[in-house]
Amino acid sequence: MSTILFRPSQSQMEKTQLSDFAKRFDPNAFDYNYRTLHQYSINNLSEFWQAVWEFGEVQGTAGNVVLNQAQMPDTRWFPNAKLNFANNLLHHGDDHKNAIIAVSESRETQEISYKQLRQNVMQLAAYLQQECGVKPKDVVAGYIGNTQEALIGMLATTYLGAIWTSASPDFGYEGVFDRFGQVEPVVLLAGNGYGYGGKLFDRREVIDQLRTSVPSIRQIINVSVVTSMASIGQSTALEDILQQHRPAPDLNEFPFDHPLVVLYSSGTTGKPKCIIHSAGGTLLQHIKELRLHGDISKDSTFFYYTTTGWMMWNWLASGLVTGATLIIFDGNPMHPTESVLWELASKYGVTHFGTSAKYLSACQKLGVLPKENNLDALRVVFSTGSPLSPEDFDWVYDSVKSDVMLHSISGGTDIVSCFVGGNPWSPVVKGKIQAANLGMAVESWSDEGESVLNQRGELVCRLPAPCMPIGFWNDPDKARYKSAYFERFDKVWAQGDFCEIDEQGQVVILGRSDTTLNPGGVRIGTAEIYRQVETIEQVTDSLVVGHQTDNDVEVILFVKLSSASKLDDALIGTIKQCIRQNTTPRHVPKHIFAVADIPYTRSGKKVELAVTQILRGDSPKNTTAMANADCLDEYQEIKANFLTE
Repeated sequence: MSTILFRPSQSQMEKTQLSDFAKRFDPNAFDYNYRTLHQYSINNLSEFWQAVWEFGEVQGTAGNVVLNQAQMPDTRWFPNAKLNFANNLLHHGDDHKNAIIAVSESRETQEISYKQLRQNVMQLAAYLQQECGVKPKDVVAGYIGNTQEALIGMLATTYLGAIWTSASPDFGYEGVFDRFGQVEPVVLLAGNGYGYGGKLFDRREVIDQLRTSVPSIRQIINVSVVTSMASIGQSTALEDILQQHRPAPDLNEFPFDHPLVVLYSSGTTGKPKCIIHSAGGTLLQHIKELRLHGDISKDSTFFYYTTTGWMMWNWLASGLVTGATLIIFDGNPMHPTESVLWELASKYGVTHFGTSAKYLSACQKLGVLPKENNLDALRVVFSTGSPLSPEDFDWVYDSVKSDVMLHSISGGTDIVSCFVGGNPWSPVVKGKIQAANLGMAVESWSDEGESVLNQRGELVCRLPAPCMPIGFWNDPDKARYKSAYFERFDKVWAQGDFCEIDEQGQVVILGRSDTTLNPGGVRIGTAEIYRQVETIEQVTDSLVVGHQTDNDVEVILFVKLSSASKLDDALIGTIKQCIRQNTTPRHVPKHIFAVADIPYTRSGKKVELAVTQILRGDSPKNTTAMANADCLDEYQEIKANFLTE
């Protein structure tokens, strides 16, 4: 029986931008029936996306064709359109309103108005063009945290029609080189260091290494993120650039499919894939998601905890297109207190609070009570990065706010946005994502390519969407791009996730299908096991993998326990019973081991593949993409001592 945790009132639905948008098609706003509106959006793709352009007041020329090649993967959207991405993000905010409030462990909070932001962007764009010779389609890279300078850098770059790419400063040299070395930036915008958890980290040596190993870099622009630390040598200070007065570059508009940003896959299987996203596709998709799904407007204060190495940074940056105020945070989300982000939400009257499922789960395990802060302004909580457990749904409504709209959202770096998520018309059901997003023809498919309900299948998108990438870097014939998304089902996008969709269109993500477990030939998504294990009080985190043995696969579970807990026979029995009762006997692990830590990528995703490789007797690939690669030593010991062939 589905448990509804929140249902928007008629009055709340009427006041949303989604309702205003729907009235463009139907004066009765589809009777506030989201499923009907969604079906209309995918049955009428051209009309729908044209309406998003108009509703979003996109600055540019749409042209008279929306979709001239509907067959994936060679779809072309708005082939005659012209626009400037950065100009659209800078256009909608009122001059004297704060565009950005930048909070950091490393320095004092700074507030930047929309007028000041525009001026800063124009000064940096002028410098990049006039002093650095940056041209359209050149690459400018940011090696810097979630700061106002990162946003200024992205906007100045894309204003010129150049391509922005970024990496978080917690990446070491190899992780950054594996990314920037492929795309060959001509300018590097870099912070001298960063603060995290009360400690300061120096990045100047890494930057010197990049200067030597990436010969395409002609100029380094230095940001003194850590003011107590010396600046980067042989560089120009951004602060000086912004104080100079150069004529603003001319506003040029570019094709809809002009390259905008390069994002990177996690890189846990080798060098990360460099995914190129278009200016028009990213802009329209983010307008749709932020305004229609999230209901973010000029009256909103929008926060998302992210780093510049995660696609959610791009999503947060696009919040400027709504005219909202962005709250950006550069630091440890649990320092100096476990409630620091909720205190931030209270202080600045955050209306839309975004974070990872991992963070919400950690707050729940630690007994954090955000409702002890003043969260009167809070309307929406976004969660992504991994599936949000049913217990964490409960925690949000019990411990954050009882009348908040919880949007569990899922998409990926692959589309710099979401396939499924929340909307302001549908109820929030415990443990489930509300629906497929507008314009996204999402279904769950069996191995035979048939749409299925109430059972696990592959998450596919059977119709094109503007947010699908242009392609991969250095992949001129698109062979790697087509292999990544269109090899499983012909002319249909396969995301690489298991999901389950019910009759109401609600979705549960069941983990990556490329780390599928196959005990006895039965395909199991790892998230199905996580959902059970992490309901157990003594377990703070877990990781599950398959171990090949004697022509079968054993399910191996690793658990990180609370400090007061011990993995004894009683707890092992509790874990196995919980899994057996709520899934199937096939899901029950053959072995359970306690570990000190669970490996994660720097964007907060569990690294199942590295542990699978260890158990197979191989060395894990490209550990520079991981946030805590040192913890793999313990898995090596477990393999050697307990899982010998």
